[in-house]
Amino acid sequence: MTEETHPLARLTDELLQSMLRRAVRNTLILGVVASAAVGLGSGWRSAAMLAVGMLISAASILEWKRLVSFINAKMDKQQTSRGGVLAAVFFVCRLIIFGAAIYGSLKCLRGSPIALACGLGLAAAAILWEAIGLLRD
Repeated sequence: MTEETHPLARLTDELLQSMLRRAVRNTLILGVVASAAVGLGSGWRSAAMLAVGMLISAASILEWKRLVSFINAKMDKQQTSRGGVLAAVFFVCRLIIFGAAIYGSLKCLRGSPIALACGLGLAAAAILWEAIGLLRD
């Protein structure tokens, strides 16, 4: 009987970084296509709301990518370029900025909040797609 290792056990830092890069790319592509479709169907306000959600999703994946590389460097006892406190402070600052962007888009654009929620969900969909692809290999 032969036992194969689970695909997650073979997950390297480089593979994880490339997976997150592809997730950012897929989020941006899906967001642009969906924004165009929503713009044609519901108007520019809802398309702008979806685009705001898409940009926040892509920026969130990039932030998680940076945090993952920092955590992996700490676990491997490598030299990191920034301290942990500084990384945490920047993470909290970006959360505040993302929250302000969500609030501003809801107040100023007055489009569909559902479109904003769909844009925000693009990151989860793209990462789920990449994880399924990784498990299939």
